[in-house]
Order: sequence, then structure tokens, then C-alpha cells
Amino acid sequence: METLFSNRAQHIVASEIREILKLTSKEGIISFAGGLPAPELFPYDALKVISVEVLETMGPKALQYSPTEGFQPLRDKIAERMTIRGMEATGEDILITCGSQQGLDFTGKIFLDPGDIVLCESPSYLGAINAFKSYECVFKEIQTDGEGMVMSDLEEKLKTLEHVKIIYVIPNFQNPTGRTWSLERRQELMRLANKYNKIVVEDNPYGELRYEGEAIPSVRSFDTEGRVVYLGTFSKTFCPGLRIGWVCASPVLLNKYILVKQSADLQTNSMSQRELALFLEKNDFDAHIQNIVAHYRKRRDTMVDAIEEYFPKHVAYEKPSGGLFLWVTVPEGIDTKVLLEKAVEQGVAYVPGASFYPNGLVKNTMRLNFSNMGEEKIVEGIRILGKLLEA
Repeated sequence: METLFSNRAQHIVASEIREILKLTSKEGIISFAGGLPAPELFPYDALKVISVEVLETMGPKALQYSPTEGFQPLRDKIAERMTIRGMEATGEDILITCGSQQGLDFTGKIFLDPGDIVLCESPSYLGAINAFKSYECVFKEIQTDGEGMVMSDLEEKLKTLEHVKIIYVIPNFQNPTGRTWSLERRQELMRLANKYNKIVVEDNPYGELRYEGEAIPSVRSFDTEGRVVYLGTFSKTFCPGLRIGWVCASPVLLNKYILVKQSADLQTNSMSQRELALFLEKNDFDAHIQNIVAHYRKRRDTMVDAIEEYFPKHVAYEKPSGGLFLWVTVPEGIDTKVLLEKAVEQGVAYVPGASFYPNGLVKNTMRLNFSNMGEEKIVEGIRILGKLLEA
């Protein structure tokens, strides 16, 4: 049967994070593995009311096929929120997707042929790596520090490499490291993209989850040539189960995404789009986000304090100013994938950092999620990890 599969299908492998999440479904596991929002912060009561109102007022349309581009009032509200944040857009610039992961998959389908090169941060988001990898591309990692991609390395790669198709970046509270790009790096990225005629994919799932400091303008806000594909989602700020994300792009680029979506699934869930649009209309969404931010800030601080108390001093970590993740580097010689087996035996899970390097060369890092566990479990889980690291 193997010979019947396409080359592409034969190279698809399981998501390492999803496999780890299967392990963590056991009762009693303290999981720092998934990028899961806190379920107790979902707006259950408000959404119950909204769901009934959608069915009562828009029932036939909410349960019928709808345009591929998405529910127009929702597209307009997304564009309005983007414009307020310095990214001028209209509803016509927006395509509603089934989560931003679908936007990543469509990006690979639209831009990548076998052997084409994707430039990305080092490390980068595993979900994007897997989505692009299925289109048989090659990854070239760009040196990355606390301010984002190192622009001299990026330009060197752009100068010397053929078949570079896209530059994939997560400038705000990056997954997995939690780092945020400086203003200067964002501006320089656009200068280089214009100079070398490249597409920039700006992935921003966490941008509204800021715990301190001032917001920095998006990469898209510096785009004067329509070469940035911006991916957004409500999974981290609302409810991931509704699977509502979006692509914002110039007309010539967005049209390709619309055509690809037509062939993939016709449209995103009609009911979910209307529920979200009505929720945004009837509720203070920014107040909802600030409530989430207050809880996550406390959990981040709890994790940082516990690391300071329980982790060996030779273990380094990065405290993020937003997002859902904390990045830990242990001494070379410790393989965090091997350590994970012992951690799971002790009732704790995390994601080994090697998964986030497209070429898999770094073994001594780990990503810890702090949004999904309460403070007591965070302290207990870090204490257990600290003992294992000491050993």
C-alpha cells in the first residue's frame, strides 16, 4: 500500500506536540506542553446567550452555506480592530479561515514548490514548520536574538540563496521563545523584503496578550508594496474550539488564498462566524482580553518565581512580556527529549525544544506553557522539573 501514496504523503509525520499531548491526557498530569488557553476563562454564559440569539435571528443563514471569504460583518470588525492597531485594512482585505493553522497550510500551497526555501527564526513555530514541510520545502534558519532575526544574517541568506520564497516571522511573543522583535528589526525586515522582492508571512496569534510595556507596530504597518501576508486568530483570545482565524493581504495575494480555500473546504463554519461577530458587537472584547491578560500575567510570574526557587542556577530562561510560553535552556549534554520521559513518569510534561528547530540540531531546550495550569500546579510542576534537572 505504501507505493500508492504520493511523495508528499510519504514524508508527512505526526506533530510532536500532538503526540506529547496524548501522553498528557492521563489523569493527574501537570502539563506545560500545549499552547492551550485556560478553559475557565472562556465566556461560557455570554456565548450561550449569543448562540441562541444567532439561531433565533439568523437560523437559516447560520446553518446554510456562506461565502468563501467569510461573514462580512465579522470581516469588517476584524479590519476595524486591525486599523485601530495601526494596520489599515478593510473587510475586503480579510479572509476568514479555520484557525490560523489553515492560513499557514494555504501559504505553503500557494508559494512553495519542492526545493523552495523558507527563511525563518531559529527556533520557530512547530505548526508552521510542519505545514510548510508538507510542501517539500527547505528551511534555512536565521540567527535570532532577543530583538528578533539578526538582519545581517538575513541579508546574507537573501543575497546568496536561490529559490527563497517566503520569510516567516512571529514578531510578538514568539512561539516558542516568547521573544518580541524590536521596532528597528521590523522596519529593516521590510526594507530587505522590498529590496529582494520576497513575501513576508507575519504570524501574530499572541499580540494582544501583552503583560507589560508598549505595543510595537506590526511588520505589516511598514508594508508599502503589499507583500506581507498577516495571519491572525481568535483561538488565544476567545475560544480555540470555534476555529476562527483570518488572513489579511493585498488583493492580488488574498485572491489566491480565497481560491485555495474554495478547493479545500468551501468556507469556515457559518454558525461560529456569526456567534463571534455578535459577541464582538454586544460585548467589550478588549475588557475580555484584559481579564485574560490579568490571569496569565499572574501565572507567568508564578512560573518565573518557581523557576528561580527550584531550578539549578546553571539553567537559563527567558521571561516573556506577553504570550503563553517561557523558554528554558539547560546545559549542553542534557537532551530534553530524553528528560521528558522521566518527567512524564513524575507527572509533568513539556515540549522538548528540538521540535522547534526545522533542522533539529539543538537538543538542550524546552518550551513551558503557563496559561493552562493554575498557580499551585505550576509551582508543583516546576519543583518536580527542578529535581530532575538537579539529578
